[in-house]
Amino acid sequence: MGMTVEVKILDERIHEWGLPAYQTEGSAALDLFACLDAPLTIEPGDKAVLVPSGIALFMNTNEMAALVLPRSGAGHKKGLVLGNLVGLIDPDYTGGIQMSVWNRNAAGSPPIVIEPGERVAQLMFVPVLRPDLHVVAEFSAQTERGAGGFGSTG
Repeated sequence: MGMTVEVKILDERIHEWGLPAYQTEGSAALDLFACLDAPLTIEPGDKAVLVPSGIALFMNTNEMAALVLPRSGAGHKKGLVLGNLVGLIDPDYTGGIQMSVWNRNAAGSPPIVIEPGERVAQLMFVPVLRPDLHVVAEFSAQTERGAGGFGSTG
């Protein structure tokens, strides 16, 4: 597509581990590394912990944002999820990207240990739409579903 995002290296170990990268040709997101000085142990029920990714971004457009998403294997196999489920990196934010991680396993389960350099989350770039909001008393058209909510489609 020809888009470029500037990446600032905040942790020199990124040079050893490699820049966040798409792991396959069809990958939609880049893996982010845990830039930790020592293994991090997270017990079940502990509060979410911020883990630095070692990078900052400059998107140079307000038409793109980035989402920090959990890695499916880490959530399914280990119970490691993001404390805020999805992190939004606004296009005007240029500080270090951090990952809020949490051990969702039941009390009494073994702790999760995150190693320095472990891939713990992923970063996906998405387009941003910012429509103007127009307040109305009634919508200009109806849909087949209407206001049917949870469970309304079967």
